[in-house]
Amino acid sequence: MGKSLYDKVFDRHAVRRLDSGMVQLFMDLHLLHELTSPQAFHMLRERGLSVPYPERAFATCDHIIPTTPRARPFAQDVAEQMLVELERNCERYGIRYLSPEKGEQGIVHVVGPELGLTQPGMTICCGDSHTSTHGAFGAVAFGIGTSQVRDVLATQTLALEKLKVRRIEIHGTLRPGVYAKDVVLAVIHRLGVQGGADYAYEFAGSTVDAFSMEERMTVCNMAVEGGAVCGYVNPDAVTYAYLKGRAYAPKGAAWDRAVSDWDRLRSDPDARYDDVVTFAAEDIEPTVTWGITPGQSTPVNAPLPTPGEDRKDLREVYDFMGFAPGAPLRGRKIDVAFIGSCTNGRFSDLEEVARHLERSGRKVQAGVCALVVPGSQKVREQLIAAGYDRVFRDAGFEFREAGCSMCLAVNPDKLNDREVCASSSNRNFKGRQGSPTGRTLLMSPVMVAAAAVSGSVADAREVFELGR
Repeated sequence: MGKSLYDKVFDRHAVRRLDSGMVQLFMDLHLLHELTSPQAFHMLRERGLSVPYPERAFATCDHIIPTTPRARPFAQDVAEQMLVELERNCERYGIRYLSPEKGEQGIVHVVGPELGLTQPGMTICCGDSHTSTHGAFGAVAFGIGTSQVRDVLATQTLALEKLKVRRIEIHGTLRPGVYAKDVVLAVIHRLGVQGGADYAYEFAGSTVDAFSMEERMTVCNMAVEGGAVCGYVNPDAVTYAYLKGRAYAPKGAAWDRAVSDWDRLRSDPDARYDDVVTFAAEDIEPTVTWGITPGQSTPVNAPLPTPGEDRKDLREVYDFMGFAPGAPLRGRKIDVAFIGSCTNGRFSDLEEVARHLERSGRKVQAGVCALVVPGSQKVREQLIAAGYDRVFRDAGFEFREAGCSMCLAVNPDKLNDREVCASSSNRNFKGRQGSPTGRTLLMSPVMVAAAAVSGSVADAREVFELGR
């Protein structure tokens, strides 16, 4: 019986089985940011511990950094304190800091792949839920808590249980106006937000094979929203073409050896899976969330579901969202449009939106606050070089500096009161975007743009005449 990529990578990195039955796993790459690392470093100092493998750690500032002009000190005192603490800790322990001053800053799950730090066969961790993004490269990547951040800093290992593996196959060709974001929302809708508990998700099939690396990153990014610990795609020629020549990718003969090894990591044709689920790409529609979990979603033109008498929880969701069961979601007025985040803040995401805005000549509706926030300084530079910053501004969007922005909203970018936001981010929990009563509708970046220029939830295929 063959083995899956997950099993191969896990077994390669197993140091020993602990008395508890858990496995001590070596971590190849540890990514850090300012939000979850200060307490971990403090715990190191309390115990007099060092960081034995600083070359395996990289840090950036993303969650708290302003996306408007960011002169130091920051206007938010707590943000300034957190960044100062990150800078000091990196200097003290010899950890590479990707600084804004050098043009290296960005969302941790954007800059890691950009630099070629993320590679097939790696174990990767970060004190951030959406570390699963890096699985797009054939890595086993997952988020960890602050005490685990401390453990990895001190030992470069974690104590873990081995996961089950579910293979999710998507076959066929997506129709115009349907994107990777719609695919992963459809997966979460069908399998549930807890469906992946104790699982690694292997995304496969002809649809995934045809995806770019940035599309694969979008899908793996939201594996965690389906309850999975990690999600991954087997490495292939698409992966290698993306990585080749990047700063931290192998060079010369080392590259050839690496590719040969990466090929062997792919799941075997006769690999055993704990579960296999299939989707037909042609059946997937542009999808929008209507509730307070990423699994509460519907195709844009479908009516909202009607809860049964025993579904008090859904009735409470409808009350919070201000929606009516059976009513259309399409046409729902929005106040804010946010395009960005580690899910959809990469160059290709924003380029796709810019192309449709430029071709259509559509403008943001009066009364809608529309933001475009690149995922990294490098992405921002690429957009400017292509002239897309002008396209966004001409269409009425604010073109911001790089950062997490209105995804977690622990920076100045927040919803106010009961505002409704069309968002390309990954979570629509209560209070997620900075207001305890704000409401978030997740969708693809092009769907966010369609909502921005329509002033309400709209079908991007009609707004931008896609597929004609």
